[in-house]
Amino acid sequence: MAKTKVISIANQKGGVGKSTSVYCIGAGLALDGKKVLLIDVDPQGDLTKMLGLRKPHDLPRALGDVMSDVVSGKEIAKHMEIMHHHEGFDFVPGNRALSAVETGLVNVMSRETVLRQYVDSVKNDYDYVLLDCRPSLGMLVINALAASDYVLIPVQADYLAAEDMTELVGTVQQIKRQINPRLKIGGVFLTMANETNFRRDTVRAVKENFGKHLPVLQTVIPATVRLAEVSTADKSIFKHEPKGQAAAAYGGLVKEVLAIGEKQRGRSAQCR
Repeated sequence: MAKTKVISIANQKGGVGKSTSVYCIGAGLALDGKKVLLIDVDPQGDLTKMLGLRKPHDLPRALGDVMSDVVSGKEIAKHMEIMHHHEGFDFVPGNRALSAVETGLVNVMSRETVLRQYVDSVKNDYDYVLLDCRPSLGMLVINALAASDYVLIPVQADYLAAEDMTELVGTVQQIKRQINPRLKIGGVFLTMANETNFRRDTVRAVKENFGKHLPVLQTVIPATVRLAEVSTADKSIFKHEPKGQAAAAYGGLVKEVLAIGEKQRGRSAQCR
């Protein structure tokens, strides 16, 4: 199998459509025939709820439990935490147990790489592993970035929101220098865009100002009612409104994600 690509979707700001994007990118990759694993690295469990598990805190086993096993050195014989979704991908749920894990990591040796150790134990069964990060720059997000090949940054189509990326980009660069030299920024993509002149000006400004320093993806995710409904519809936009503009946009984003993955696979092959 070609080398697995591990991707974090991260932004320290909440409300930018991050979990929706993880769900839709994962579903789109599965539609393309890829083997995909989504991992909910957020104690709130928003992605887990979207995927149909409305009470993530009642689950017998989730990401927090397996990270605790890694910390304690306990061997994970059977991956009971991995669940299958009806749209063709697997996922690991997240719940509030992750908060206790994050607090406990302060006193753990190699605390930045606990999640990486878990991801490395399961990733060979997949083409893509997507990590849905909590909206912060805490230890769980550092763990996700330490485990990743690259990070995608969803940003609301608002210039001020885009300016908030600076701190996240600095964190990514620091992790690349000190913990994970293979980490790259795969791209910034704009979400929640309205069809107005203001939106078009914002998109243009973001691309002009940040495109010099960061890869800004071509895809712009629109703000639509159907997309907002994904959080409670138990299906991705590809099933909820397959002919709509949001499905078309996420289809374009999936193609860009595939292109990034293939480009990096090509570089890896050249380096051998």
